[in-house]
Amino acid sequence: MNDLVRSLPGPGKRGGDLDTLFAQEWLVTNGLGGYAAGTVYGINTRRYHGLLIAALPTPHGRVLMLSHLRERVRFGDRKHVTISTQEYATRPLDVESLNVLSEFRLENGLPVWRYDVRGIVFEKRVLLVYRQNTVHVQYRVLSGDEPLRLSVRPSVHFRFHEASVTEPTQGPYSLTMNEDRYELRGGGNFPPLRFQVHGERAEFTVKVKEVKDVFYRVEQRRGYESTGVLWSPGYFRVDLKPGGAATLVASTESWDTIAALSTVDAVTSEQDRRRRLIAAAHPSAREGPFAELILASDQFIVRPAGRIEDTARAQATGDELCSVIAGYHWFTDWGRDTMISLEGLTLATGRFVEAGYILRTFSRYVRDGLIPNLFPEGRREGVYYTADATLWYFHAIQRYIESTADRLTLRILLPKLLDIIDHHLRGTQFGIGVDPKDGLLRQGDAGHPLTWMDAKVEDWIPTPRRGKAVEINALWYNALRLAESWVKEERGAAAARPIGEHADRVQQSFNQRFWNAQRGYLYDVVDGEHGDDAACRPNQVFALSLDHPVLEPSRWRSVLDVVREHLLTPVGLRTLAPGSPDYQAKYFGDRRARDAAYHQGTVWAWLIGPFIDAWLRVHPDDRAGARKMLESFVPHFGEACIGSINEVFDAEEPLIPRGCVAQAWSVAEVLRCWVKTVAPGNAGSSRG
Repeated sequence: MNDLVRSLPGPGKRGGDLDTLFAQEWLVTNGLGGYAAGTVYGINTRRYHGLLIAALPTPHGRVLMLSHLRERVRFGDRKHVTISTQEYATRPLDVESLNVLSEFRLENGLPVWRYDVRGIVFEKRVLLVYRQNTVHVQYRVLSGDEPLRLSVRPSVHFRFHEASVTEPTQGPYSLTMNEDRYELRGGGNFPPLRFQVHGERAEFTVKVKEVKDVFYRVEQRRGYESTGVLWSPGYFRVDLKPGGAATLVASTESWDTIAALSTVDAVTSEQDRRRRLIAAAHPSAREGPFAELILASDQFIVRPAGRIEDTARAQATGDELCSVIAGYHWFTDWGRDTMISLEGLTLATGRFVEAGYILRTFSRYVRDGLIPNLFPEGRREGVYYTADATLWYFHAIQRYIESTADRLTLRILLPKLLDIIDHHLRGTQFGIGVDPKDGLLRQGDAGHPLTWMDAKVEDWIPTPRRGKAVEINALWYNALRLAESWVKEERGAAAARPIGEHADRVQQSFNQRFWNAQRGYLYDVVDGEHGDDAACRPNQVFALSLDHPVLEPSRWRSVLDVVREHLLTPVGLRTLAPGSPDYQAKYFGDRRARDAAYHQGTVWAWLIGPFIDAWLRVHPDDRAGARKMLESFVPHFGEACIGSINEVFDAEEPLIPRGCVAQAWSVAEVLRCWVKTVAPGNAGSSRG
């Protein structure tokens, strides 16, 4: 099996303005929720960019510990060339420095920069050690006869990763040294940042510097504070000889943990781990561009570092606490995103053990018939304002059982699943409950948007959907039918009959209430605050895409044709049909402007998954046509976050990628459907 390599020419070879050069980003994660990220060129344009964003125990959450490295090489004639510096964000780019980056590539998902400086070619690699808050930045000379003296100046701004760049720098910082070990401490009760440099004639020079007026251009574009300060204690210097290497290690771990792996061992171990991930995945996804999504999916599966007590409780039962980061850089783990993503992230990739961990992890958080909507950064408890995450939980469990035949987990979870149904029948928090008049599920709370169209700015909800939402009732029906089948298998037909009767009533009422005969598609909300909402939205596709479609078959084609004509794009579905009064073609500007467009036309990549499910339900023999829809994502793999898929896109050409640069359900649904649409006879098996 060949390694996966995606290569991009250096900026000097491509040209382009700053926005073009800085649009492409890279991301490396550590399996704890921590990460390293930046632009391909090396300048941080977001508050979230940095070489070590550590995932720390509650109450910290994720903290920016190492922001940037200014890198210079000096030659024997004492001339030097700057390779990368954040100061270029505030002044014109140095042409020579722009041209020295000859190539950027991902090797099995790990970033590599190749530089050509006066005929000397050397590389830089960035690696996070799996399940550690440790970064290795390695430099290696590939060709050339002249030795180099490498200077690396670390810059820091200890702060929560979502905090403004204008936050105080947590000074005064203090630096302590013990032989070749350096510890930098700041305020805020953060752990020390530990440094070590490996290489010939390595030394450190104390020369404190404050880098002022550092400009973060993406933050400005998004309407946030965009100019901050970085602080540096000094710089490291080390020799780079032909064929030689040097490494900077930065970490919040103990010195014993840091010393356990050399850089060579860390790189070898991580590459081996990634090769095993590819080998374990479904055979149809192991080669070609979609294999990159196997490695992208790994970025979202985490052992939450902050919830120490929950980890201990899970381990006491032989489990591991496991969850899914919804998106990078600012999302934490969300219940809805986790359940929608579970099949693509874990089952299509052969990670069945982790899938079980995730499902059992969330069972521990069921409260009043709900699973958490999300776990806020740096907090132990989840928040529960969601009407659909819990219903997606049923869907995820069914897909897991189909893939693993793990009946034991089903038996463990079944009492809680039945309790969830009872709570929904009686009524639970946030106005979530069954209307006794028609058996449909209604939801609504003035302070909380409860469906996936959940944007909220202060007291303003751009897409209020209080009432009976179409996808909520499609999910409710699906959950009832799944529970009916599970109870029948485990406890007999008599025990399952009452659940089936509820499902029968939902199906009858749904087809009476949601069908808009005049327009040939489904209402988005009935019995809403302003009556029935006939806006043409993608939520209706779930009425025929789920395992148990609630919509009667004679109406499937009509709904599918409407969605295809008005909502389908090459990178997902629009959230509102063009021509609607509230339709917005672009998603940009400050937060209020973005949230106004978030579900008013903006394309969501993850919706390609349910659309393809619906397509194959209506056209079961057209796997080739479904695959063609997925192939249109391939150019995007090299467009924004290299090797991943954005959260959203503009609704019109050129379909500019927006939102989070790497989104779990975007990656998961595209990968899942790629596996699903493999030609019959070539499906293979992802089980070892």
